[in-house]
Amino acid sequence: MSVSQTRNIGLPLINLLRLKGVPILQQLHLEERLLRTSSDNWCIINDGTPHNPTVVMGISGKADELLEIESVLRDEISVIRRFTGGGTVVVDQGTIFVTFICNKDAVPGLQSYPRPIMSWSSLVYKKVFQGIGDFSLRENDYVLGNHKFGGNAQSITKNRWVHHTSFLWDYEVSNMGYLKLPKRAPAYRQARNHLEFICRMKDYITRSIFIERTIGAVGDHFVLRSLPESEAFQSRVGSKYEPSSRLLRRQELYDAILKSPMANTASRLSL
Repeated sequence: MSVSQTRNIGLPLINLLRLKGVPILQQLHLEERLLRTSSDNWCIINDGTPHNPTVVMGISGKADELLEIESVLRDEISVIRRFTGGGTVVVDQGTIFVTFICNKDAVPGLQSYPRPIMSWSSLVYKKVFQGIGDFSLRENDYVLGNHKFGGNAQSITKNRWVHHTSFLWDYEVSNMGYLKLPKRAPAYRQARNHLEFICRMKDYITRSIFIERTIGAVGDHFVLRSLPESEAFQSRVGSKYEPSSRLLRRQELYDAILKSPMANTASRLSL
């Protein structure tokens, strides 16, 4: 028996799904479907989403508080409300997504609550960034030094949980202009604007090395079973399930402007 086989004894099985450029809304629909209808553990890695930037808000996010809506409408930026909590992020081809969907007993001793799950995931990425930068978990963010590069969101059900991360391997400076400074921000942000607060992973690690190191780190906790993209998407087609992540309509964004103190600007916008 090899050393690797010995290490794998007793580890739970996880399906590894590697995607390339899958639209973020399609990815979110898949994740929620697997959370609700599958009994397997899953690790999904999506290397980028199509070029046009998309804003993704948490399930309770309010567009008037989080977005520069006038700019979003002017530039016809898509806005998605996802099925998980967490903050707001602008994603595009420079974003790498990593998702864990697990049964509550998949990781021995791990309690199915937000903070323990977050702490466990940080152990996975601590190994990924070993020897690269100064990685740590700061409040709910992954940071290098004092700069955020990974935003997290979760959803926890009775028997399962999902933890997913948007990693900023690269970003367009102009895209940050679609986001307001949130009213509720982590203390370590210290009121810094977006460009002072975040950093690019590409300054520390290549995309391919990050993905391969992530897969290797996941393999310390699970036995990996690679699946083709088609199997994950097609295997759930017949499930009676309606995903809750959705695009916000233009009218919803227009209505959100009316809630803001700058409601008079709405008269300059056309539907």
